[in-house]
Amino acid sequence: MKFFTVTLKSLVLALVLTVSAYATDKVDINTASAADLDRVMVNVGPSKAQAIVDHRQANGPFKSVEELALVKGIGLNTVERNRDHIEVRAGSAPAKSAAGTVAAKPIERR
Repeated sequence: MKFFTVTLKSLVLALVLTVSAYATDKVDINTASAADLDRVMVNVGPSKAQAIVDHRQANGPFKSVEELALVKGIGLNTVERNRDHIEVRAGSAPAKSAAGTVAAKPIERR
C-alpha cells in the first residue's frame, strides 16, 4: 500500500510540474525579445523573430494575433501553429515615436 501511495504522489507531482512548464511557454508578441520569440514559437528562427521585433518597432504594437501575418516571412500557417504559444496584451508596447519628439503633456481640466 505504501508503494502505491508513493507512486501516486510521484505521478501527481510530475503532472503538476508538466502542466506548469507548459503554461509558461506563452510569449507576448508586443514585449518579447527576438530570443524569446525564437525560443517559444514553432517554425520561427532567429531571423523571423527579429523581423517580428522590427515590425513591432516600426509599426507599433500588434492589436491581434492575426496581425502577425503582416510581418514578412510569417504566414497564416505559422500564426495558426503558434496561436497557443502567443498572446497579445493591449497597450503592452509603446508606439514608435520620432527621435527628438517631446511627449505631449496632458491637458488639465478646469
